[in-house]
Amino acid sequence: MVRELERKSQSAEFPVTAPAANPVFFRTYSRRNDLGMRESWNKVCERTINGLVELGKLTPQEAELLTKMERSIKALPSGRWLWVGGTDWIKKPTNFSGGYNCTSTNLEDWKAFGLMMDLAMMGCGTGAILEAKYISKLPPIRNKLSVILQGEIGKTNLERRREETEVVQIEANQVTIYVGDSRQGWVKSYQTLLELSTDERFTDEVKVIVDLSDVRKAGETLKGFGGVANPVKLPELYTKCASILNKAIGRQLNSVECCLLIDQAAVCIVAGNIRRSAGMRQGASDDTLFADAKANLWQQDAEGNWRIDPERDALRMANHTRVFHRKPTLSECIDAVRKQYYSGEGAIQWAGEAVARSNCDLLSTKELKIDFLKAYSQGQAKQWLQERHPNIDDNELEHRLGRFGLNPCGEIIGSNFFCNLAEVHLNLLDPDNYKEQEEAFTAAALSVAALLHHKFLEPRYQYSRTLDPIVGVSFTGLFDFFVHAFGVDWLRWWEQGRPETPQGVIFKAKEQEYLNHWKNIVHKAVWEYCDRHGLKRPNRCTTVQPSGTKSLLTGASPGWHPPKAQRFIRRITCRKNDPVALACLDYGYPIVPSQSDKDENGNLLNDPFDPRCTEWLVEIPVAVSWADIPGADKIDISKFNALAQTDFYMQVQKSYVTHNTSATIELRENEIEILGTRIYEAIRDDEGYISAALLARFDDLQTFPRLPFEPISKEKYEQLSQEVERRRNTDDFYDALRKYDFGEMSEAGPAGCDSDKCMMPEQSPN
Repeated sequence: MVRELERKSQSAEFPVTAPAANPVFFRTYSRRNDLGMRESWNKVCERTINGLVELGKLTPQEAELLTKMERSIKALPSGRWLWVGGTDWIKKPTNFSGGYNCTSTNLEDWKAFGLMMDLAMMGCGTGAILEAKYISKLPPIRNKLSVILQGEIGKTNLERRREETEVVQIEANQVTIYVGDSRQGWVKSYQTLLELSTDERFTDEVKVIVDLSDVRKAGETLKGFGGVANPVKLPELYTKCASILNKAIGRQLNSVECCLLIDQAAVCIVAGNIRRSAGMRQGASDDTLFADAKANLWQQDAEGNWRIDPERDALRMANHTRVFHRKPTLSECIDAVRKQYYSGEGAIQWAGEAVARSNCDLLSTKELKIDFLKAYSQGQAKQWLQERHPNIDDNELEHRLGRFGLNPCGEIIGSNFFCNLAEVHLNLLDPDNYKEQEEAFTAAALSVAALLHHKFLEPRYQYSRTLDPIVGVSFTGLFDFFVHAFGVDWLRWWEQGRPETPQGVIFKAKEQEYLNHWKNIVHKAVWEYCDRHGLKRPNRCTTVQPSGTKSLLTGASPGWHPPKAQRFIRRITCRKNDPVALACLDYGYPIVPSQSDKDENGNLLNDPFDPRCTEWLVEIPVAVSWADIPGADKIDISKFNALAQTDFYMQVQKSYVTHNTSATIELRENEIEILGTRIYEAIRDDEGYISAALLARFDDLQTFPRLPFEPISKEKYEQLSQEVERRRNTDDFYDALRKYDFGEMSEAGPAGCDSDKCMMPEQSPN
């Protein structure tokens, strides 16, 4: 059966079990060549592999292995590398950061804000730690800012535009910022505004004139990174940031104000079509302002209409996580689960486990780790390390104890880090072919290790890379792999809640055997590569990312998660009249307006060609690779309970992952206390729990119309598939795309985070 999955469609690109692959690939990963044509999958493989070979100084044998695994889609580099790998743009040191999905920055100076905007504009997911020990280093706000916008966007001719932002102090308390037409220009103008609020040269209210004349108008091409410009929200960035700063005059910023300043930049970037945003904001567990930052974000008027608080709207750009440096109590865990169920926010992180995993080179035995965790929970971790490792200097000690930073989806842990990811598509691997599995995980390991040659211009990031180099080899399709390996009995065991029955014990042992085997392959390959190239060995190399988008290239169930159903409608978002969407029509897939398109009465539009429609959803019937296994149809995946999901997630966390596992546990209301108790126990007993996202599960999926996933019956799937075949005008998707493909894509590569949680509609509070 697994060999059958490798059969290619007539486009000779993707498996037939991945009907969403072509739309997703051409929308998200395919770049334009010099003639304006989009790359084929083969061209993307050629570009990205050549880039890895050059950067990583790979041998011919290593290059051959990467080529074999990537072209067959069994092991892929990161989504970022699929977009920029091998381009001239990524070869410039100022752009090295753009090759990484995962980052985290300690927010301790104004430059950190600028760095985060810079990262977001390059497509990196941005994590930020906003604990008092960092944000207290920011100077108090002393100057009131009065922002005046001047100059029409796009006014200056291309030949005369400033590339760099120029700041001119005309009078004692007046400054003009001429915004440069570049990524660095936008960033400098933003960071300069923040710096002016604390600049001691000024004696009174500062009049800040922001001149936008040199900024290119909407629709112009971004030649290096790709995509098109759209500075629609840029003017608001300066006025809204000034408003936030002015409210803090005479004191330091609090954590929520810091969030808002970061998120206003994110709003500007997302609106500019530069990327979909992904952010993680970490605040201290005792920071009540941070904990309640999104409380009552949605408000209802007397007529029952919902509105969002405009002053806090930007907070939706990132997930908020509360960091516990002590072990949370049972009631704190249950309350956190309850809050997440009703609002989608309030996740907790046990920092001790993250720091322990990040220092596994010093905690070489289980006993040492347990002893360290005890010291950490009592606030004595620093003394513990100093007593046992007196030669560690203060800077390294601070870095080691600060390695609880998370990237947006929480699968990487570290401090001021960049981490490169790769992904093995387990759904295409034969469970009995251990040589093939070794090749896939080795190829993934080589693709992440190659980027360890990067040296960053920013000192805080380079110090972290030197001291704590990290990589992340992930996988997707684990659930599919185990169904193929163990059969329908494994599904029935899941249905029972994964109990500790004799058969369950056998299943868990076999799962653990595979997971440990893959982890060992990765570490062996990364460490041997680093030894040959004189690079410091990373002490943690394995993770599991959400993989919501790349999984669609092979039809894999995302990450470790079960699929939504055996068969479902998958809806892919495109802008109206996007060439990819028009090609989907020719290919037989129906299109409907998105959730955001409504008539004057608030009803969803039904006609995608309605003039009021701005965004399309392509509807694709999908079946998992094992849907037709006898007996599989009788298993209702939606009934898998929260404890069973947590049990499987923790199996992955303990047996494969050395960073953290990106997890979205779906739960029903009656499972709140049960799951809260289980999380408490996992932290209390040092089982390896760090943090997980929780998502409310509703049995009535029609509560939210036109979701990314809609489970359907076998009969409905077959009906929809037959209708697609009848409507299909071509068997070559690429050929259909070329009919419509004029002009530039609005997308600029994949988002820094594409978990299912990010794709669900935001819930209003009950």
